[in-house]
Amino acid sequence: MDQLGSGKGTITKLVGEKLGLVNIDTGATFRCVTLAMLRQNIKVEEIDKIKELLETIKIEILHKNSQQIILLNGEDVSLQIREKPVNDMVSSVSTLKIVRDKMLQLQRKIAEGKNVIMEGRDIGTNVFPNANVKIYLDATAEERAKRRMLQNQEKGISSTYEEALKNVKTRDKIDSEREIAPLKKAEDAIYIDSTNMTIQEVVEEICNIVQKD
Repeated sequence: MDQLGSGKGTITKLVGEKLGLVNIDTGATFRCVTLAMLRQNIKVEEIDKIKELLETIKIEILHKNSQQIILLNGEDVSLQIREKPVNDMVSSVSTLKIVRDKMLQLQRKIAEGKNVIMEGRDIGTNVFPNANVKIYLDATAEERAKRRMLQNQEKGISSTYEEALKNVKTRDKIDSEREIAPLKKAEDAIYIDSTNMTIQEVVEEICNIVQKD
């Protein structure tokens, strides 16, 4: 499932629970790389340093009590990767070929041998182009910003609507225009506009789609 702030994180979790699928948040892998770069003061232009970082970094996605836990080198960074410094930098990091290649390997390895549901901005077009079911989940930029702001507030992360809207629009522009694995709807993906839908309505629609396949 694709598109920032369209509710895909919540939807993916609920659909996974209902259908017994392993939920994997691929966007979290890019956020871990970004957080690691910030901690080591590595800039996106410093490719050699990024390469060294990628050779040693360890990213794990665990599930405990219906919650997804993101580990960076053994540390739970589930909250840190959602904070403003990472939000401001993650799109630039995710455009780097060396990062995308490494995370592509990791994402495929995590899903190996499992029945999974994955969310991210290039799942249907790049990570798993032969997936059995592809959903392009969308919503207006304004609605997505509202949802992201509420998500941040629930997690205790300081955020305003204006900041969230700017972040959504900036990431849309960067991700849609990048040369490597740009954000776009896969030709065979089913489009769902969730702007005026409840979470439960979206979950039911996606479950129906999957079960018909």
